[in-house]
Amino acid sequence: MKYRNIYFLGIGGIGMSAIARYCRYKGHVVSGYDRTPSELTHELESEGMEIHYDDRPDLIPPDKDDTLVIYTPAIPHELGEMRFVTENGYKVIKRSRALGEIAEGQRCLAVAGTHGKTTTSTLLAHIFKESGEGCSAFLGGISKNYGTNLLVSDNNVIVAEADEFDRSFLQLHPETAVITAMDADHLDIYSDLGHVRQAFRDFASQVSGTVITKPGLDITGRDTRAEILRYSFREECDFYASNLSKDESGHFTFDLNWPGGTIRSCRCGIPGWVNVENSIAAAAIALTYGLDPEKVRHAIGTYMGVKRRFDFHVNRPGCTYIDDYAHHPKEIAAAISSIRGIFPGRKLTAIFQPHLYTRTRDFAGEFAQALSHVDKLILLDIYPAREEPIPGVTSQIIYDKVQAPEKILMKKEEVLDYMKNEHPDVLVTFGAGDIDRLTGPLTEMLEKR
Repeated sequence: MKYRNIYFLGIGGIGMSAIARYCRYKGHVVSGYDRTPSELTHELESEGMEIHYDDRPDLIPPDKDDTLVIYTPAIPHELGEMRFVTENGYKVIKRSRALGEIAEGQRCLAVAGTHGKTTTSTLLAHIFKESGEGCSAFLGGISKNYGTNLLVSDNNVIVAEADEFDRSFLQLHPETAVITAMDADHLDIYSDLGHVRQAFRDFASQVSGTVITKPGLDITGRDTRAEILRYSFREECDFYASNLSKDESGHFTFDLNWPGGTIRSCRCGIPGWVNVENSIAAAAIALTYGLDPEKVRHAIGTYMGVKRRFDFHVNRPGCTYIDDYAHHPKEIAAAISSIRGIFPGRKLTAIFQPHLYTRTRDFAGEFAQALSHVDKLILLDIYPAREEPIPGVTSQIIYDKVQAPEKILMKKEEVLDYMKNEHPDVLVTFGAGDIDRLTGPLTEMLEKR
């Protein structure tokens, strides 16, 4: 990027902050705006970036010819700063375009899919770093191994989480890509499942080397010039697990079968069957690239996961607390299935904060079906993010359909007082909004018992 100043509108977003960190690493002067302070924005400030939280066009670098503005689609077009840069001749691009420009001319290894991509891409980056090969990685969460959402390297390998929201992933032209799932989501963008799947096929058409997908996903040779390989939890295909065993903490050991042979006794560093599947996906890219199988096996075992992805905060006899970013019905169902597999027979309490009015409207029945598999549900109000309310769309439309033995509807602000008198056996918090603000207080409360 030829500009001295890089200014970010929505700098505190997880994807935006990774690019901001990369630009800072490359020597640019980085500053930006976000609506609210967060732990992440405080970290960016401590790294030397100037951030403000009021709509202040006067704080934008005045030299428009030497300033690039990068914005997230979550920024409203009526924001004063957005109007100012578009009306005054600044170069303005979306986050996805910025990532695409960074990846151009490099060996891009991408992880796409309506769920599983953050865990899988972060594990892939960890495999490259642990193997000694190295990579630059733009992650959709905070790696627990490295405490950041950005890894940097001097080589020309980039690991990217390829986000389907707003068709962002169509800015990437990967050498190798995994597609984990093609479920209906972001219907405010795509309108229906057919358009979601077409976008993934369009993404596959841009892959030059290898596309790795699950059996049953509708990606064929008509869609891409790339080689197509398949991976699965344990269905026999190009990459799959066999000889699975689980210890008392929920960690799986398995043999990883691939076209080059069998990697024996892989132990997944984080618990749950779904993370075996994610490990196979990440390993498939690494092995296709040519990394040493033994180094892949070692890295799978040392992977610590991502903050807010099946993230254990308390785990002792009689009290377990897990926080998870799941905000789509299939993600929630998979997480509940994994928890049930790790802790059979224990009472499971879930606190869920729906994310977006449109997603709640489009998937109320599916959310209710997934959440009916917990023993007790505490359902919170919808987190609106970028959206305005939709008449008749509230958490009540999920609540009315839930068949869990116990259920209660409350505001997020009421949760901590309510939990003072509760003694959950296994507790999980679900959601992509600001439910993470409860994680610290809940952990502290449960650890004192």
